Amino acid sequence: MNLEDRLNENPELKRQFGELDAFINERASQQGSLINVMHRAQEIFGYLPDDVLDYVSIRLHVPRSTIYGVVTFYHFFSRVPKGRHTVSVCLGTACYVRGGNSVYDKVIKTLGIKAGETSRDGRFSLDLVRCVGACGLAPVIVIDRDTYGRMTADRVSTLLNKYA
Repeated sequence: MNLEDRLNENPELKRQFGELDAFINERASQQGSLINVMHRAQEIFGYLPDDVLDYVSIRLHVPRSTIYGVVTFYHFFSRVPKGRHTVSVCLGTACYVRGGNSVYDKVIKTLGIKAGETSRDGRFSLDLVRCVGACGLAPVIVIDRDTYGRMTADRVSTLLNKYA
């Protein structure tokens, strides 16, 4: 089934593409608008599926290969659906030295997923990051936009339950 047929059958998908189209109309004439458009697309859809890449390619007159290159180069873009909450565990040097690995292992065990995966219930996605810039608070977990420092493996379950 092509995109047009799916849009006619799915009002929410049609609304999402309409919102993306309006954003593109505002930005299309600006030099270097691709990254801004891709950020907005990911906000709207939650990730960047093939249909979105194809649509942006057509609307911005940018080769799909260029768009794919941008999306796969930058870590903040996702080609797979993300959970409602993104859990980022820092394993930069300070966090690792202060026990970040045991915190990460506990997050894996608690959520039942590894870095780059999303829980089956769609509540959580797990990312492994190398530095969040809060070394004085090591080890650190960031959930959505909330930073939790001096984290221990014993506190992981309680913290995640706040977001469940």
